[in-house]
Amino acid sequence: MSNLPDRLPPDELRASDADREQVAEVLRAATAEGRIELAELDERLGRAYAARTYAELEPLTRDIPRAVSDAVARRAGHDVERHRPPKWAIGVMSGFDRRGRWVAPRTFRALAFWGGGRIDLREAQLDGNVIRVRAWAVMGGMEIIVPDDADVSVTGLGIMGGFDQRASGLGSPGGPRIRVSGLAFWGGVSVRRRARSRRWQPGD
Repeated sequence: MSNLPDRLPPDELRASDADREQVAEVLRAATAEGRIELAELDERLGRAYAARTYAELEPLTRDIPRAVSDAVARRAGHDVERHRPPKWAIGVMSGFDRRGRWVAPRTFRALAFWGGGRIDLREAQLDGNVIRVRAWAVMGGMEIIVPDDADVSVTGLGIMGGFDQRASGLGSPGGPRIRVSGLAFWGGVSVRRRARSRRWQPGD
């Protein structure tokens, strides 16, 4: 470890897409308040999206009051709260369907009571590439679809029902880690491996 280079000063560290977008939002807010002309906004936005380091981003908002930046940060925080991923799916004498591109929490709970449900994780955005699914099927059925490159562990229990564990197994390096547990009572939970859609792959 002694051969590693010294850490760079903070302003020389690489900026992320989120950093560039936050600066852009501050610039747009300042323009809406009449602090920046439209022509200058275009010029600063171009520099913001082309910036590679914090040192290149910092001058773009140096002459804008801190109150503008704080207002943008608060608004972003509220947006996060509004878009917090759902932690439950419930089907009581009905059904539920979670599929497509959706944001999944680290632990997702699902209940099917006299009903059915489907949870498709192939295009889901997983927090840390990990998810634990706790599934309960009571006189109902549930299908959980996992990508074929996932590391999957299924440990559910079936009582007068079935909890299919055949999808358990190792995945590809870098694939998601999926843990499924729960109970099937007079019902069934099936876990199936399926190929990802060709129109979407991790990192898109």
